[in-house]
Amino acid sequence: MDSVLSSLINKRGPIRTIGVIGMGYVGIPAAALFADSPAFERVYGFQRDSPTSGYKIAMLNRGESPLKGEEPGLDDLLAKVARAGKFVCTSDFSKISELDVVTLAIQTPFLNKNDLLPDFSALFDGVKNVGRYLKPGMLVVLESTITPGTTTGIARQILEEESGMKAGCDFALVHAPERVMVGRLLRNIQEHDRIVGGIDDVSTQRATYLYSPILTKGRIIPMTATAAEVTKTAENTFRDLQIAAANELALYCEAMGINFYDVRSGIDSLKGEGITRAILWPGAGVGGHCLTKDTYHLERGVKVLGGQLDYPAGKDSLFVLARNINDFMPRHMFTLTTLGLGRIGKTIRGSKIALLGWAFLANSDDARNTPAEPFRDLVLEAGGEVTVHDPWVDSYPDVPIDHDIDTVLAGADAVILFTGHTEYKNISPAGIRKACGHDTIVIVDGRNVIDPDMFINAGFVYKGIGRGDKNEHPIRIALP
Repeated sequence: MDSVLSSLINKRGPIRTIGVIGMGYVGIPAAALFADSPAFERVYGFQRDSPTSGYKIAMLNRGESPLKGEEPGLDDLLAKVARAGKFVCTSDFSKISELDVVTLAIQTPFLNKNDLLPDFSALFDGVKNVGRYLKPGMLVVLESTITPGTTTGIARQILEEESGMKAGCDFALVHAPERVMVGRLLRNIQEHDRIVGGIDDVSTQRATYLYSPILTKGRIIPMTATAAEVTKTAENTFRDLQIAAANELALYCEAMGINFYDVRSGIDSLKGEGITRAILWPGAGVGGHCLTKDTYHLERGVKVLGGQLDYPAGKDSLFVLARNINDFMPRHMFTLTTLGLGRIGKTIRGSKIALLGWAFLANSDDARNTPAEPFRDLVLEAGGEVTVHDPWVDSYPDVPIDHDIDTVLAGADAVILFTGHTEYKNISPAGIRKACGHDTIVIVDGRNVIDPDMFINAGFVYKGIGRGDKNEHPIRIALP
């Protein structure tokens, strides 16, 4: 089969035209970088003209980014490639037939993690569109994070059924997962090593030609498609595990009345050959599209691929336990808020809570799976009132979000820092007191962004994750 596919690819020649399906946090920067490369002639970004996201088409064709938050270089790069005519966004999927390569960067969430069934509907719709217009010698790349076994399983099956062709014989198929973080999208694509997992060597080689021109520091790491799927889901699972370890230790430090950040510095100080003590930071919870669900993709992969797992029956894996710890942190923020209000003779019921930060990541508008949402739900269920401020997030379903911080703080009994936006690092006790309109205020820091002593000395009741040394501080009289 490889020889047949090689002949078709050789006949097609070098990669000149590329399509990117999915104009989001992954697809937009990838399309811009492909378009900026002199190795390629034109890049099409494919976006459905839907009521919720169709607006992106016109914006992108004007060279404007629909992504908010701080994304260094992206605005300028999009303007450049759109102006040069090297990048065009369209809802016309028939143009796929004109391309050499199509990549798919579409979200793959779990609607219910308990049944380990992901919602692949959007991704499979994209795969079907590719299959309908697939031509011999083309390369199809799945960049979406997927359950191990998907590339060589259902994705391959859909492409073959829709096209009437055979993967590895008539067209190349690869899983090359994205490895980006919001706030550093361009740099991550260029500098991180690129995992390239083809269903055969010819597919892997073709994808290597695709990604090599846009890498500045990163290198290509070839492997099988299934190994690539496991690599992506496992690296996010491991990061989630590291965060959970920090969160668990922070809870221990609170219970023992000590400062987590002192302990962290001590642990991190042990250096030397063969010593690895990498420890991350605790926080109000883990959000985003990746870490919140990739553990479940990895877990499901064992079932999909039919392997026999030698592990105690009925016991959660270490990875699922870590996920549960991180899912617990918004509830812990609720507990800290409750305890803080209790110190001033109040309860959640009847109190006004000012929630600062709805995005899950600092200086970003990305609110996917934000841990602020379960916290807000808990407060509302307990009879409290919640106002939400975020400098980057404009809207969210059924949640009013205000850009004016004084409006959100007005009359608040408790101020909850949920996101480490730069704006929040500069808030002052006097400014908050003036906006709240009274002296006795609780402040709960979920991201370690404020100086506890500054607020304690100003008469605030302070609570912070990992701050066992401060959480039971004597309450001081508010300074004039």
